[in-house]
Amino acid sequence: MSAVLSIDRNAPQPLKLNPNPQQKYWFDPVPPRTSVQAERRHRQERLAGAFRLFARFGFAQGLAGHITARDPELTDHFWVNPLGIHFSRIKVSDLLLVNAKGETVIGDKPLNKAAFAIHAAIHEHNPKIVAAAHTHSTYGKAWSTLGRKLDTITQDSCVFHEDVALFDDFTGMVVDTSEGDRIAEALGDRKGAILKNHGILTAGPTVEAAAWWYIALDNACHTQLLAEAAGKPQPIDEETARHTHSQIGGPEGAIHSFDSLYEGLVEAEPELLL
Repeated sequence: MSAVLSIDRNAPQPLKLNPNPQQKYWFDPVPPRTSVQAERRHRQERLAGAFRLFARFGFAQGLAGHITARDPELTDHFWVNPLGIHFSRIKVSDLLLVNAKGETVIGDKPLNKAAFAIHAAIHEHNPKIVAAAHTHSTYGKAWSTLGRKLDTITQDSCVFHEDVALFDDFTGMVVDTSEGDRIAEALGDRKGAILKNHGILTAGPTVEAAAWWYIALDNACHTQLLAEAAGKPQPIDEETARHTHSQIGGPEGAIHSFDSLYEGLVEAEPELLL
């Protein structure tokens, strides 16, 4: 009879220390995509994922809301969600490719006219913007009714210090491209805008950054609404706010913050990649 080796998996195991320990407070650079096709697919996958994450955060509101990603090859075209598909159900194959005239060149579902009016202008006015996000999220919408910028009252809100515009020219649903032009001009090179009586908008050099900044900006609106309901928030002084913005206001942290959510999303809902 042969002996059976018994292993006690509950027995304490010796630590295996790194033989060359080092301080590492940074992420390694992400290798660039090797082709236009790879970059396009990356943007499409993150865009579909962003919609599903927005649904999880409660940002879906009827037919309102859109996120766009500039195509890396046809740079005057952008990918966008079709009208009428709930954010939580969007897949890569659902995305529309739209040109600068508002014509859908890939896809056969309807296009949200406001999505074209707003996003076409943003992408045209600033070639550095790869993606832009706008929905009617509750806290962003509530804050927008006050007609003023956010104060810098927390470390997290320093991300947006002097980096969010106020667009106070509400004239109804945005279907006229001239209003999209005015929103784009107000946004400029900033990462976000408060659209008075409408909601919030963010833009960035990647889909991940634009989407994460939207989540963070809505959270900043929520935070200040709560703080002002409780009392008088004490703002961070200007020098400290600017310094903190220089530390955490760049897109790198936004990308990794988004990715930390995206990885679990894909594991739970792999069909979004179809």
